[in-house]
Amino acid sequence: MNMRSRNLRITFFWIVSLLCIPIFAGDKFPDGTQIPEWFNNYEKVNINNLGKIYKITDYGVVNDSTVLQTEKIQAVIDKAHENGGGVVYVPQGVYLSGALFFKQDTHLHLEKDAVLKGSDDISNFPILPTRIEGQSIDYFAAFINADGLDGFTISGDGTINGNGLRYWKSFWLRRRFNPNCTNLDEMRPRLVFISNSKNVHINGVSLINSPFWTTHIYKCENVRLSDLTIFAPKEPVKAPSSDAVDIDVCTNVHITNCSISVNDDAIALKGGKGPLADKDPNNGGNSNIIIEDCNFGFCHGVLTCGSESLHNRNVIVRRLHVDQAVRLLWLKMRPDTPQNYEYITVEDITGNANSFLYIKPWTQFFDLKGQKEIPLSYSSNVTMRNIDLECNVFFDVSESDQYILSDFTLENLNIKTKNDKIPTGFIKNLKLENITINGKNLTH
Repeated sequence: MNMRSRNLRITFFWIVSLLCIPIFAGDKFPDGTQIPEWFNNYEKVNINNLGKIYKITDYGVVNDSTVLQTEKIQAVIDKAHENGGGVVYVPQGVYLSGALFFKQDTHLHLEKDAVLKGSDDISNFPILPTRIEGQSIDYFAAFINADGLDGFTISGDGTINGNGLRYWKSFWLRRRFNPNCTNLDEMRPRLVFISNSKNVHINGVSLINSPFWTTHIYKCENVRLSDLTIFAPKEPVKAPSSDAVDIDVCTNVHITNCSISVNDDAIALKGGKGPLADKDPNNGGNSNIIIEDCNFGFCHGVLTCGSESLHNRNVIVRRLHVDQAVRLLWLKMRPDTPQNYEYITVEDITGNANSFLYIKPWTQFFDLKGQKEIPLSYSSNVTMRNIDLECNVFFDVSESDQYILSDFTLENLNIKTKNDKIPTGFIKNLKLENITINGKNLTH
């Protein structure tokens, strides 16, 4: 197929998909419950409504990428908080800092060509009680931290740069020395960590070169990520575990109009790990997640459930263009953890990926923590429809006695693939409708 005919086909597909949105998506989540009105708010952050502007250069912070200014920038945050709140404003320039902690009614804004640059010295990130990889432990603070806040925002056209190169090189050197080392064996901070908060909006900024996870949201409600660029490289030095967005025990998360390319999962749903993880009050599920109108470049998974995840329900992924993703939908079935991934809809997608759907046991760092029985996991009511995709493997799914798969629906798919096999014996109630693979229409 030549480029002109392919472009025409994609254009026609998008027109049909957009016309079908009221029918397929409507105002309901996949389980039939109403989508809250909150998801219909697409307004950008307006700093004029957030109180006094505290321009950091008015308080002794200088434009110098080589001078660590953590204490001075933190003093501006503290001053804004003490005076009743306001916007910590980063003007054009490059400002080097360690961990920063935002407080109630304080906000972060970066103007165009402003760069808040993270230190590449881990000693500038204190160890404190936090949440990482499905565990509540003492670990390093992130670069930007916000805990227990209502209405926190990060906005602007500037950049938060994690300055991760030194951390990445150190990680790969350690992994070469000890192939069994885990992420936590190498000391590195996340870029943004927001916890125990509500009504959060991150809008407009670029989040790049994180040493570890880029945006980690834990135990939050009503979180909107809009108009973001999130990037970490896959070459020449891979940015290990640079997940774009980790959603961890959250309700109502809206990701819209973002451009994402990282050297790990793009959107990862977390919640806890281990055979007794569902008994730990620090753990939990995610519900009411909508990811729409975004572009995804290289990533390990566009949407990934796991690897530390318990229960994900009511997830919508729609109107995306995907280029060079390893997997479109990845359900990590971790045999040492009880999992339930249900009511997930992926629709109106164009582009390419190595695997369309990937479901297999995920056994890296398997640990039953003294328990003798492997918990049984489930995934059900997964729908993938209105998708035009080139991939190497269409149905990258394995049978296992560790999980039960049921009520999967694949419909209105136009797939070009090297491996077109569809095992149909082990997914209960697998529905295939209007599936075209390599130009041949399949009916089931």
